[in-house]
Amino acid sequence: MSAPADFTPEAKTAWEKSSDFANYFCTYGFIYHQKQMLSDHLRMQRYRESIFENLDSFKDKVVLDVGTGSGILAIWAAQAGARKVYAVEATDMAVQARAVIAANKLDHIVTVIQSKVEDIQLPEQVDIIISEWMGYFLIRESMFDSVIVARDRWLKPGGALYPSHAQMYIAPLALEQTALKRFGEFSSAMDDWTMFVSETKEQWGVDYSCLGNAFRKEQELYSLYTSQWVELNPSDVIGEEVTIKSLDLNKCTIEDVASVFSEFTFTVGTTTRFAAIGGWFDVDFKGSAENPARTPVTLTTSPYVEPTHWGQQAFPICPPTQVCAGDIIRGTIAVVRRNDNQRLMNVKFEYEIQHAGDSRTPPRQSAVFQVE
Repeated sequence: MSAPADFTPEAKTAWEKSSDFANYFCTYGFIYHQKQMLSDHLRMQRYRESIFENLDSFKDKVVLDVGTGSGILAIWAAQAGARKVYAVEATDMAVQARAVIAANKLDHIVTVIQSKVEDIQLPEQVDIIISEWMGYFLIRESMFDSVIVARDRWLKPGGALYPSHAQMYIAPLALEQTALKRFGEFSSAMDDWTMFVSETKEQWGVDYSCLGNAFRKEQELYSLYTSQWVELNPSDVIGEEVTIKSLDLNKCTIEDVASVFSEFTFTVGTTTRFAAIGGWFDVDFKGSAENPARTPVTLTTSPYVEPTHWGQQAFPICPPTQVCAGDIIRGTIAVVRRNDNQRLMNVKFEYEIQHAGDSRTPPRQSAVFQVE
């Protein structure tokens, strides 16, 4: 088989005109974005540990880095003794990765391929696929689809993904001021609309009041029903986290990661206001059954460790509800990809709050959020 090749100029131009490039890939072509991720100390530490504390898994192996960015994981794999590393990057960051790899004198081991991983042709199968594909709340961006394609086409039987496993979690939060601020933004927007309608009719003779509900829906979606990136403190969490999804990345399918549905039960641990549900994730570097990591490593984005660039996602509950220790919040969560952009998600919660000692049937509540 011929050596791996970049995009043809024609294919690259066509792809850069696509909505997927505009909606997703283009931001990864800037050094400032790479710098943000490279400055994430916990992310860097855990990925480096997963490689250098498992040298036997990388020595003399062939590695595929999916979405290499500036090339850091490919460089570490080469430094750990990999025989060959194929580093795939669709954006023009591939040019910068080649420069960094050459400057570190590893271009005889690492080959950078500027292409979508779905389109590459490799001269051999690989022992390990390494990738930093995780988005907010784990599956935003849907990049793991590309890793699955690479796994199914190029990973040897018994080969391993790094990371190899992933978990998603939710927990109840007491972010009362955050929720009230979001509601305040919505209220201010609606007050401003009322003034706008009055002034426009008075000054210009046109009545826009018929658009009131359409404007309200826009503002509700933006202020009340869009999740928020946050850096939580442990004190913000008012009940034990619940696992809503566990994935064996060596085996799971695109269908497995395309949606999430889970029941949950929270037991409130303190007297406060229940004002949001928080979400975060872990990934584990365990190798595979045939090629296990000697030293498993876990990268977590929970609020109980050093913050990462992923932060956590908060889904505000407006208005906040008074809860006391021992109250039970039970319900379901459904996460699906958006129809207008498969890299973004909608998250639906249905839940009820059973106050301790209250035998009445609590009302069922529902809220749907978008994760931008």
